[in-house]
Amino acid sequence: MSAQSVGAGLQFLTPDWAAPRSVRAAFTLRRGGVSAAPFDSLNVAAHVGDDSQAVAENRRRLRDGLRLPQEPAWMEQVHRTEVLDLDLSDLAARAASSSVAADAALTRRAGRVCVVQVADCLPVLFAARDGSAVAAAHAGWRGLAAGVLEATVKSLAVDPGGLLAWIGPGIGPAHFEVGDEVRGAFLAHDNAAAAAFSINTRGRWQCDLPLLARARLAALGIAAVTGGTWCTYADASRFFSFRRDGRCGRMAAVIWLAE
Repeated sequence: MSAQSVGAGLQFLTPDWAAPRSVRAAFTLRRGGVSAAPFDSLNVAAHVGDDSQAVAENRRRLRDGLRLPQEPAWMEQVHRTEVLDLDLSDLAARAASSSVAADAALTRRAGRVCVVQVADCLPVLFAARDGSAVAAAHAGWRGLAAGVLEATVKSLAVDPGGLLAWIGPGIGPAHFEVGDEVRGAFLAHDNAAAAAFSINTRGRWQCDLPLLARARLAALGIAAVTGGTWCTYADASRFFSFRRDGRCGRMAAVIWLAE
């Protein structure tokens, strides 16, 4: 998977999966926007302290550069398991102003855009092999442990064997140090999750978040999983990272069905 650029310099990645042509998806990089440091430059988040006009312009560049059919359904992400169904028009309208608290979104209709914002948490995109539905999930460790991927797949109501999943850029195991409470949250669900944790010299744990996500997807019966190899912390030129920088912007993972 390589980076692409369009329009005024918007840079993005596209999933390396065998989705049907009707499925469109992209993951924005940090370059190609107008925000000043420390949000430089394509910050799409309105909740991090960036100038509101800069965020609005960055979102406009996102819409225009990717030729989105409408404004993405921006959510208030709360690290839980709620799933927003964009086919319910009242919820979709509220999501346009980020007034819906949810960590995943789905649609079965063309022209509606699912989006999650990340800066270390994993974005996980889903597509039905037959092009009948798509979804996006925000999977930080809390949401992942709580079952956000399971909730998304349940809401999609597509046989897991008929789903494709793509794990976008997130913090890698070399840089994601956690305490016993994080490891315990995953082992309480599955003892095999211990394979995703390695003790470090400080007596804490290096956590392999993509491995945990792959294990959850495999347990659901989803075999076609790609991605999960890019570390946001390690690549400051392309990615925002909250763990690395603290105050920073957010990238967007978007997915929709074309007409």
